[in-house]
Amino acid sequence: MSEEQHKAEHRSRPDSPAFRAFVAADWAPRRAGTTEPSPVTPYAAQRRAAVSAAFPGERLVIPAGGLKVRSNDCDYVFRPHSAFAHLTGLGADREPDAVLVLEPIEGGGHEAVLFFRPLAGRDTEEFFGDSRYGEFWVGARPSLADLEAELGLTARHIDEFKDAVAKDAGHIGIRIVRDADRDLTADLDEVRADVRETDEASESAAQAEADEELARFLSVMRMVKDEWEVEEMRKAVNATAVGFEAVIADLPEAVARGRGERWVEGVFGLHARHQGNGVGYDSICASGDHANTLHWIKNTGDVKDGDLILLDAGVEVDSLFTADITRTLPVGGEFSEAQRKVYDAVHAAADAGMAAVKPGNKFSDVHDAAIRVIAEHLHEWGLLPEGVDVEATLDKETGQYHRRWMVHGTSHHLGIDVHDCALARREEYMDAELKPGMILTVEPGLYFKADDLLVPEEMRGIGVRIEDDVLVTEDGHENLSAGMPRSSADVEAWIARVQQR
Repeated sequence: MSEEQHKAEHRSRPDSPAFRAFVAADWAPRRAGTTEPSPVTPYAAQRRAAVSAAFPGERLVIPAGGLKVRSNDCDYVFRPHSAFAHLTGLGADREPDAVLVLEPIEGGGHEAVLFFRPLAGRDTEEFFGDSRYGEFWVGARPSLADLEAELGLTARHIDEFKDAVAKDAGHIGIRIVRDADRDLTADLDEVRADVRETDEASESAAQAEADEELARFLSVMRMVKDEWEVEEMRKAVNATAVGFEAVIADLPEAVARGRGERWVEGVFGLHARHQGNGVGYDSICASGDHANTLHWIKNTGDVKDGDLILLDAGVEVDSLFTADITRTLPVGGEFSEAQRKVYDAVHAAADAGMAAVKPGNKFSDVHDAAIRVIAEHLHEWGLLPEGVDVEATLDKETGQYHRRWMVHGTSHHLGIDVHDCALARREEYMDAELKPGMILTVEPGLYFKADDLLVPEEMRGIGVRIEDDVLVTEDGHENLSAGMPRSSADVEAWIARVQQR
């Protein structure tokens, strides 16, 4: 359910019968023609079939979520819940307050029913008088027939949802993705409580656990991408490369303007919005020592000639699949000796991590391979404590000294969420085998803060991360972002080539 907006008392709209009749009259007929099926439709149907097989005989409720108020009567741009998007194929800004219900049918399987707010007639109050949903204000929505044709499922008006979901509640198991719409979940909890034989807290807890099992299943099933999802990821990566090159071309302007991190953020955001739906997450545009703050999204700093700028950004395409790529760029076009030393160490670690991406290896093997190279360089540079060698720091119980300079993991799953499949258990994620169709990041880094007195002075203030988006294939891997140069020499040549256009 959408959050309630503040309604200003000082605003009013004409509401006389004569005015309403005037507004409703003399419009051209709606567009003719039939809505074409979406290319994702057969893939979404296969995903729903997998969910149906996992939860036979139960009613499954997957909300899109509602509009969130930004301020007063202004909403944030709507983004449907990822599980809803994955199972319907609806992406950018599609159908707030909609709910997908997988309704069990006699003989097995489920019917997919999408409850949503369809296009209202021009003779309704909504058409002109509702600034949040009315066609006059936000444009036309699809009709029931449009959505059925587009998605290949049954569509019903959202007003029918409450009765449909409560039907036979005492005789059928009902699960809901709880975090997709907390108000809707609270309403359904009341329905389920009304039909329980007891009010014991244990029954309520068991129901919540069953709901979480559904959410976890929907999260984990996104680990292996189908061919349609892989192509969407290719689009996202290619769009991101366009954004990076636009930033490189405009680096001199970012230096000259002042507050250059904001300039970089804006340039990338422009191309993200043009190439796709927008950015997949808040861009990290971290120049100089800001690169050593891992989640630097303030982007308030200057970009200075001679510094490095770490750009961690990704374009989210209209299907909501997002890239997640990092390049660390010398603002002036060439690395200093110290910058190159750190960069080349991270590049070697990235190559080692990439080599570990292949079927049969565990997800954690990628990090282990990359972090060993990081540890070797830190030991070679004399940064580890006295008496601590590479094997000692890699010991997970008594070591980990290298994490002062490489604190994060090397990889995460990537897809419709930037940190995809986040509800998976450890054995389903870190300890699981890599399989063809998985897409993950490989992103080691080294972060030497300006005030870190253990680091040689010439290295202080240098932060480097290299991140690529990698598809597991039948015989190894494919670096989807390989078209964006990675080695220090290639990055320098890339900057020179782009800026000479």
